[in-house]
Amino acid sequence: MSASPRPRSSTPSTAPKRPFGLEDEQHVPAVSSPLNPDFANSRTRKAPAREQREKKETLKKREAKGVEGARTGTPDAQNNSKKSKRSNQSSVISPIRYKLAPPKSTDFDPPRAPVFTPTLVRAKRQFYEGSEHVYNRKGFRYIHCIADPAFPSSQYHRSSETEPYGPRFNFEDASSHILFDLAGRSITTEKGFRMARANVGAREGRWYWECKILSGVRPPSQDPNGNLPPDDGGHVRVGWARREASLDTPVGFDAYSYGLRDVSGQKIHMSRPKDFMPSNASFCEGDVIGLEIILPSLSLHRKIVEGVYNKAVDTSDDLDPSVPTETPDIIRDRVPIRYKSHLYFEQFEYHSLKDLEELMNPSPVISNITSTATLAPPPPSPNHPIPALRTLPFSSIKIYKNGQAVGTPFTDLLAFLPPASKPLNQVGAREGLDDGMLGYFPAISVFRGGCAEVNFGPDFWCPPSELAAPNIAFSEDEDVDMLSAEPPINPLTGIRNPVEGVHSRLRALGERFNEQIVEDIVYDIVDEVDFWAQDGGETDQKRGGLGEKGPTVLGPVDPEAEEVVAAVRDGVGGLGGGAGGTGEIKELVQEEE
Repeated sequence: MSASPRPRSSTPSTAPKRPFGLEDEQHVPAVSSPLNPDFANSRTRKAPAREQREKKETLKKREAKGVEGARTGTPDAQNNSKKSKRSNQSSVISPIRYKLAPPKSTDFDPPRAPVFTPTLVRAKRQFYEGSEHVYNRKGFRYIHCIADPAFPSSQYHRSSETEPYGPRFNFEDASSHILFDLAGRSITTEKGFRMARANVGAREGRWYWECKILSGVRPPSQDPNGNLPPDDGGHVRVGWARREASLDTPVGFDAYSYGLRDVSGQKIHMSRPKDFMPSNASFCEGDVIGLEIILPSLSLHRKIVEGVYNKAVDTSDDLDPSVPTETPDIIRDRVPIRYKSHLYFEQFEYHSLKDLEELMNPSPVISNITSTATLAPPPPSPNHPIPALRTLPFSSIKIYKNGQAVGTPFTDLLAFLPPASKPLNQVGAREGLDDGMLGYFPAISVFRGGCAEVNFGPDFWCPPSELAAPNIAFSEDEDVDMLSAEPPINPLTGIRNPVEGVHSRLRALGERFNEQIVEDIVYDIVDEVDFWAQDGGETDQKRGGLGEKGPTVLGPVDPEAEEVVAAVRDGVGGLGGGAGGTGEIKELVQEEE
């Protein structure tokens, strides 16, 4: 007799398993993507913390204290207004303000050039040693300033320039062993490799400049057998460098500069030379080396450093967008200082980061299990997890020799906007701020007699075809129309890109100098209006002026800077070294090397 079948239960004994990758009926992807980067935050999102209620006094207590308006319907409207004001200020970033004594009468005079002392003659040129001026040192940068009565809220100080005016080498942004000519466009040295950077840099767009070798590797024509003579003329390296690059090293020494060697024409980056010039041809005395840099727009640059760049969406350099983009604030924390009767702005300088030092000199990672070296970290890329190791798509450096294009030795340059660049970790330094002068600067390093001259245009010695013959059309009414030149070829794709706006065409770097001056003027005016608004629209004459012996530092709008203000009030470091209660401008002392 067969056993009767077991009756089946109407309900399952265990709950069915949910499909993998689904939870709480929220279809959340298991892996993040650039189009959905915040899914992880949505999983762990917590309920907002309940705001603690403010304890209020009763009506009887307020009447007993004689509080004005005690019986009004809004007894703590003033407190509420202060609270809302603090919440509004939390999103505002403003430069730190230092209260100083009134400027001297000599502070209103135009800044003077360095004192030049004749030192030597090389390549039929007189070179001078500069003195009576300050050099940028580790952690600090110096810019000429002047007192101006039109800027009372900015402590009567604004940016300025010194002679010789125009694009040239920056006397303050060069090694102290560099010798200049009076025009500031030729340099040499008797020491080992020393570097000098220009006073104009590139942040976005296409820019071109030239370097002529005045003294360096001898050309083969000077030897009857066609051999290169002994290297008694010194050496020269040319390239582009960021502000973090050391001035006592050659161009291309670290990750902050890209250079070209005169010997064999090798390209060099992070001290790793690689063949580049055809037939390893050196560039010798008399040769003109042209350098072109291509950088994407600052809006695309910010997407990269903020970690929101998407290769599938951001498919162009966005140099000439159809819709103007909003420009973020430029914040310059600086204080005027004196140095041998000169007046400068002192500000914190960006410094080399450990991540890029590790990229230059990687250390092997040892596994605890196998005791063998593991895989190297990922190479720099636009979406690298470390901001300093993110690269700029559509960026490159192109080289010309005597007007002929040689090639593109460098592509995907490293990003430079914060947080890819950071100031030295010291009291008063704030991270994540762009002072408007971050970028790539023309740089030349010379070695034991090497001598070079720069040309920032517009009259180049050996201009490329795109700059040599601009198309100019004259109409009958004498109006001049500038027609765009032939569109350039994208070095990454090999496809000719359309050129529609001014930023997409190749331009002389000297034009950038004029734009830089305009930007400085605008930033000075913005800071003045900002400080004036913080003072409630009052001038110094109405609120007592700068001559009062009060606190040295005025409070900034940015709440994150409260520690900086407290540190400077206590005389602990900071810009100006903590000027003290007298409010006098600090006298800077630099030891001679």
